[in-house]
Amino acid sequence: MKLEVHDKLQETMDKTIEALKFEFGTIRAGRANAQMLDKVRVDYYGTPTPINQMAAVSVPEARTLMIAPWDKSMLKEIEKAIAASDIGLTPNNDGTVIRLNVPALTEERRKELAKQAHKVAENHKVRLRNERRDANDEIKKIEDLAEDDEKKALNEVQKITDSYIAKVDELLKKKEADIMEV
Repeated sequence: MKLEVHDKLQETMDKTIEALKFEFGTIRAGRANAQMLDKVRVDYYGTPTPINQMAAVSVPEARTLMIAPWDKSMLKEIEKAIAASDIGLTPNNDGTVIRLNVPALTEERRKELAKQAHKVAENHKVRLRNERRDANDEIKKIEDLAEDDEKKALNEVQKITDSYIAKVDELLKKKEADIMEV
């Protein structure tokens, strides 16, 4: 038995999985990745702006990020924002572009990043469970639903939730392998 609640649940859970993928993309894994800068905001004439909206971000080598701002006067601001962020990279400004060298990760740092990935995954599992609870509440509010149909609907919600939690586990496993890869 498929209800509108189930469709809405899958839609919100898809968004949660997308959010998880985005957050995993910001956790660096020893290789340069333009997504590493997604959380960094630069003060662009009074407005916090993502770097990718004010500069071309490229990966010329496996361990180097290059940022070429369209407005060269923003080099210092971008450099300041990167230095102040928690991404742990030191910007090198040569007057036209900013280079970020991504150091090889130590074993200790890899373990820290793996823990961070676990924490992120667990937070998203909690979000999925909250979405399940909301869907169950909605099903229980439906008045003209027979008891058997309600049980089937609640079981369907649980199946959907289980499949999304499995997706989170799968994404975590991939991210962990990526982090631990030397």
